[in-house]
Amino acid sequence: MTNAPPPDERASRLWRPAGMLFRPARTLDAIARQSTDAGSLYLGYVLPLAAIGPVCGAIGLIVFGGGIAGLHMPMNVGPTIVLEALNYLLSLVGVYVLALVVCALGPLFGARWGLLPALRLVAYSCTAVWLAGVFALYPALGLPMMILGGLYSLYALYLGLDRVLGAPPERRLTYFAAVLTAALAVGVLLRLLRGRIA
Repeated sequence: MTNAPPPDERASRLWRPAGMLFRPARTLDAIARQSTDAGSLYLGYVLPLAAIGPVCGAIGLIVFGGGIAGLHMPMNVGPTIVLEALNYLLSLVGVYVLALVVCALGPLFGARWGLLPALRLVAYSCTAVWLAGVFALYPALGLPMMILGGLYSLYALYLGLDRVLGAPPERRLTYFAAVLTAALAVGVLLRLLRGRIA
């Protein structure tokens, strides 16, 4: 006996990243109706997609090296792999922490309370920034493409606040502003933590 998901659910998982890129509103409507638990969401979606940036980043830095202000620096394999592994782990933590924030702020703006819907929204909203991680194979392209992916991910998060969490449309913008402020704070804290560990 196997616990594999049915074929239609596996197919929807394969197409969900494309849906989040090209039809985010319709895809978020489908996500609002799904019943995926947190473990399946992490194993089937978050873990593989969040790995794209760190894996490609490690390869790009090892092959092409890094650069600051036009100066080229070769990178050591061991420390580069450790740093990208740390980035990967912190991104997994970041998804959960941001979902906690989205969930906690929701009732203040008329949204439904629930950690699992908030986790789904945050995880699927991160699709664009995770897929943009493939451009880290060539470090000069990595940062600009990650910024574009991050902006698109924020747009997807904004769209999902009413579609997935039921926030009233007239309060969606203020809810998004509060979430964005909290997300920036979480990002800064994770960067500081990374610096301490590194």
